[in-house]
Amino acid sequence: MEEYAKRVHDPYFQPHMAVGITVSEDSLANCVWVSGPVIIGAGPSGLAVGACLKNQGIPALILEKTHCIASLWQLKTYDRLCLHLPKQFCQLPLMSFPKDFPTYPTKQHFLAYLEAYAKKFDLKPVFNTVVLKVEYDSGCGMWRVKTKVTEYICRWVIVATGENAEEVVPNIEGMNEFKGPIVHTSSYKSGDSFENMKVLVVGCGNSGMEVCLDLCNHNARPSLVVRDSFHILPLEMLGRSTFELSMCLLKWFPVRVVDRLLLMASHLMIGDTDRLGLHRPKLGPLELKNVSGKTPVLDVGALAKIRSGHIKVFPGIKRLIACNNVEFVDGRTEEFDAIILATGYKSNVTSWLKNTKLFSEKDGFPTKQFPEGWKGECGLYAVGFTKRGLIGTSLDASRIAEDIARQWSTSTKHFKPFLQHPPPL
Repeated sequence: MEEYAKRVHDPYFQPHMAVGITVSEDSLANCVWVSGPVIIGAGPSGLAVGACLKNQGIPALILEKTHCIASLWQLKTYDRLCLHLPKQFCQLPLMSFPKDFPTYPTKQHFLAYLEAYAKKFDLKPVFNTVVLKVEYDSGCGMWRVKTKVTEYICRWVIVATGENAEEVVPNIEGMNEFKGPIVHTSSYKSGDSFENMKVLVVGCGNSGMEVCLDLCNHNARPSLVVRDSFHILPLEMLGRSTFELSMCLLKWFPVRVVDRLLLMASHLMIGDTDRLGLHRPKLGPLELKNVSGKTPVLDVGALAKIRSGHIKVFPGIKRLIACNNVEFVDGRTEEFDAIILATGYKSNVTSWLKNTKLFSEKDGFPTKQFPEGWKGECGLYAVGFTKRGLIGTSLDASRIAEDIARQWSTSTKHFKPFLQHPPPL
């Protein structure tokens, strides 16, 4: 433990226990008191709140289950991925994107930015550390963060594992009968390995549409399963990004008026999508986003491929049957060589965070709607769960750091004598 405390390079880390905390003799050597917050997750959200805390002069311990920062971006995204919003809406607090980056940074640009961000704020996560259980100990008024090797004791816990912690894999009847590959988009890198294959992409969000486009560009023959209604909008309108235009209009008009304007412009630019089997919801794109968190699809070229017939559209899947055939809910049956599941991700917070009111047991998201879902009870916080991308992340990260900073002076005054003269164990 002494070697660990030296490695962290933080005078507030101590290899002993706070007064009032009880542990067994077996676990005593592996129990570490952390004077600052423990941040769980080293993705953009964890880095953002770590930087904001560092800017307030508050040390934090970042725990990351994988071997790198931004593991979702590094390990589970396809090669052609670009940000769908202009860079000024995706930058983290206290550091802008480089001026020479394109308006819509690529995956490689964004990862380079995150590496530079971590370096600038001297953020050094503890990698390969899976959090098994986090629970508040009301007896001593502290949080216990348990990993396989170490138990960390702290006053504040910041959950930064995000909305996309685990893949959602649907249970489709007959999956065991399908002889070709069935992969989630988390394992998809490019269409190289699917050349000349008939591929069924399940899911019509931004990822599903972009994977279909990528497959077309690699001479595959993709089809898209569209089970639900959704909004598809042009990436840009009137020479500006659709998102940026929406934000400007919202300063002057209510959401429903802005939705009408967006849909009118979209109809003029891309036509009636109902004819293509892409049906729009009754609620407008912005109102639907506010109510359900469902993001409109921003078209980067897939729509033209659907119109030309290079991407076929099918309704929901009924089941998979023999000889790699897929039966759809409208009665059609067609054979495919492979299936790609663009079925998204989910939060996994409730599997390891116990007995709190901040997160819903149903979906692992904060029980309070944005912008109130960042703060829970007894020093528990959430960052990256706003369903509003990196804009929401940046806002929550700043709020959390400011809130902890207000408590920090009192906290350090209380614990300073203890840290300088630790009691005998």
